[in-house]
Amino acid sequence: MGRGLRAVLALGLLLLRLAQANFAPYFFDNGVGSTNGNMALFSLPEDTPVGSHVYTLNGTDPEGDPISYHISFDPSTRSVFSVDPNFGNITLIEELDREREDEIEAIISISDGLNLVAEKVTILVTDSNDEAPRFIQEPYVVQVPEDTPAGSSIAKVHAVDRDTGSGGSVTYFLKTPHSTKFSVDRHSGVLRLQAGATLDYEKAQAHFIAVVAKDGGGRLQGANVALSATTTVTVNVEDVQDMAPVFVGTPYYGYVYEDTLPGSEVLTVIAMDGDRGKPNRVLYSLVNGTDGAFEINETSGAISITQSPARLRREAYELHVQVTEVSSAGTPAAQAMAPVTIRIVNLNNHPPTFYGESGPQNRFELSMYEHPPQGEILRGLKITVNDSDQGANAKFNLRLVGPGGIFRVVPQTVLNEAQVTIIVENSAAIDFEKFKVLTFKLLAIEVNTPEKFSSTADIVIQLLDTNDNVPKFTSHYYIARIPENAPGGSNVLAVTAVDPDTGPWGEVKYSIYGSGADLFLIHPSSGIIYTQPWANLDAEGTARYNFYVKAEDMEGRYSLAEVFVTLLDVNDHYPQFGKSVQEKTMVLGTPVKIEATDQDAEEPNNLVDYSITHAEPANVFDIDAHTGEIWLKNSIRSLDALHNVTPSGDHTWSLEVQAKDRGSPSFSTTALLKIDIVDTEMLSRNPMAAFLMQTKDNPMKAVGVLAGIMAIIVAITVLISTATFWRNKKSNKVLPVRRVLRKRPSPAPRTGRIEWLKFRRTKAVDKFVLREDPPNENCNNNSLGSAPPPKAPAPPPPPSMAPSMGPAHWMVPTVSGSLAPQQPHPSPKPKALAKPKAAGRPIQSALVSELRQKFEKKNVHNKAYF
Repeated sequence: MGRGLRAVLALGLLLLRLAQANFAPYFFDNGVGSTNGNMALFSLPEDTPVGSHVYTLNGTDPEGDPISYHISFDPSTRSVFSVDPNFGNITLIEELDREREDEIEAIISISDGLNLVAEKVTILVTDSNDEAPRFIQEPYVVQVPEDTPAGSSIAKVHAVDRDTGSGGSVTYFLKTPHSTKFSVDRHSGVLRLQAGATLDYEKAQAHFIAVVAKDGGGRLQGANVALSATTTVTVNVEDVQDMAPVFVGTPYYGYVYEDTLPGSEVLTVIAMDGDRGKPNRVLYSLVNGTDGAFEINETSGAISITQSPARLRREAYELHVQVTEVSSAGTPAAQAMAPVTIRIVNLNNHPPTFYGESGPQNRFELSMYEHPPQGEILRGLKITVNDSDQGANAKFNLRLVGPGGIFRVVPQTVLNEAQVTIIVENSAAIDFEKFKVLTFKLLAIEVNTPEKFSSTADIVIQLLDTNDNVPKFTSHYYIARIPENAPGGSNVLAVTAVDPDTGPWGEVKYSIYGSGADLFLIHPSSGIIYTQPWANLDAEGTARYNFYVKAEDMEGRYSLAEVFVTLLDVNDHYPQFGKSVQEKTMVLGTPVKIEATDQDAEEPNNLVDYSITHAEPANVFDIDAHTGEIWLKNSIRSLDALHNVTPSGDHTWSLEVQAKDRGSPSFSTTALLKIDIVDTEMLSRNPMAAFLMQTKDNPMKAVGVLAGIMAIIVAITVLISTATFWRNKKSNKVLPVRRVLRKRPSPAPRTGRIEWLKFRRTKAVDKFVLREDPPNENCNNNSLGSAPPPKAPAPPPPPSMAPSMGPAHWMVPTVSGSLAPQQPHPSPKPKALAKPKAAGRPIQSALVSELRQKFEKKNVHNKAYF
């Protein structure tokens, strides 16, 4: 019994402990290639950018408690990754370099707050092609003899690449393979002299070869790249003895003069080894042609004369100098030969000398006319030049020193003696007006002598004048201004022409001609232009004149200039009104305009200012001083207000208006202006009255408007008739066309306040009735029984000028119907027209009567429209 109880207690205690146990969290192992789990066999490329999310730690807790993640590194190494403790996201925080560190050890852990589970993991860093090849043992400098055979190996370059795989393999090639004598083995880096190529120290002592080492390429940051490096191989060419000696300064010429002493040095020849790197010593010798007259120093190359020049039998000697290299062993080596020419020269004791007709002379003079023909010989000059020396010492050149290109001398090269001829080269430059005297130096100078003896002679040419110039005006055109009231014979301006010729040829005679020259004269010698004695200038008639002035010399050579004469306006006209007494009708609130014109040509003489000089009463009207517009003062806005300020009660106002110009002195003119004033209310109620009011001053305007309206109506009627006719003709059938317009509404009777508005209404047809013929059943217009096509309807009568006071009933006629007017209905007279108001508007009756009289007087030939 006691044992059983103890067993039960032990079992309960065990179950209680199991109930209180907490199991540790653990990582998931997702295997190779997974990006989440416990980082088992995880690898990462070395070119992964810093800050990249590279892995996610992933695990769980058996009890479902919250878990956190951690990562740590050995204290002696750097921390490459960081982890988000909540989500397990691992981020790269340091750059990776496989060549420095190909694997990374880290400790990752997972914790549920009570239990911590840690694992040690190794992250492999995989290679990327981030390393370029690098040459070792630089710089590359080699010494190569110039006689090295083609195809020989001369150097070797070597480069290493720390990358693995194809990114670590290196191949070699030349940067400029087509412009070099060398080649490189792409695998070994051995540099060779190409087949058929040779080195030459004398042409190029060094060669610089650019060799490129390139890897096999690989992935870098998601792209395939190939990296390379370049080095320069310097090939210094070593000289070898393969060139013959070379003479310097050839060809060689020497001169021996008649006073040269024996043993004197004539000239020195110089030669050197063609191999410049390690040159050999050279020796000189004369081979032949000396006749015992010359010798050479074997080490310096100086050639000397051994005899007196007087004993030499030849004028020139051709010597052959041989130079021989001496090797380092002391034995003769390569040789070379050069010719040397030595001439025996007499002394140059005499300079060239000029002679005239009487002996030696150094000044020659001549007079001639300007502009002689091209190529003419100056026959007045008799010059001879002579050099008494012999041979080359007597050879000299002739030339003229002075203004270039005018003359040339013949001959230009002389041997001993010659007759000197001077020829004209540029005739235009021989101008008396530019040069009165031409002076030259005739120079004779020896050619092939060391002394270069020379002599000169002065050539002086006096030029004579000819008539070769045209008179020229000082200006191509002249501008003058004179007042229009200048009296006859007044000076306008003076023109000037200059003829550079001298004597009678330089005298100038003036004349004028042209369409604008009638009012002007010119003095033939002074060039003063003045007006005709009878000339009456008027700027208002012709304000500008232009004509031509002619300057002529005694032989008829001439030039022209244009003259522009402008008349200055003078205030000699009064402003003029159209009429001295004018009548205007003013609509209340609208100005009337008065206008005066000034016939003066220019401002300010023709500018007019307006003013009211007298008005009764004086406080009714204002006027615009510039435009001439007259309006009622602002205080007067109705006819009643106007009557209040006019005690007499008149309906017509008279003003005295002055037009004054702005000239100096100023002129003015006055006109009497009578103004009738009507109310705008009356005109708005009576459009016809408004129209006649507007055309009061221009009755033809009303006639033109009415004529235009009638022309439009006729044109529309003709178009409609023509279109209807052609439509029926195409259909070969004339059918009646019914078109009836509605009656116009009867306008309300108008009440007029003016007697003259009682125009009698035109007796137009009030209404048309359509009568249709019975239709033809055959519908064939070509049959005998069919009626002929109807004529086009006549145009409607012209409209009445008076407004219609009653209803006008009418209908539009058709093409096939006939027109039958009905009896017009009499329209009653409006009471307003039967009994017009006579009181209160007397000014309107007067105005209307006046307008009506003017209108009827100017339009008698247009009565058919009314």
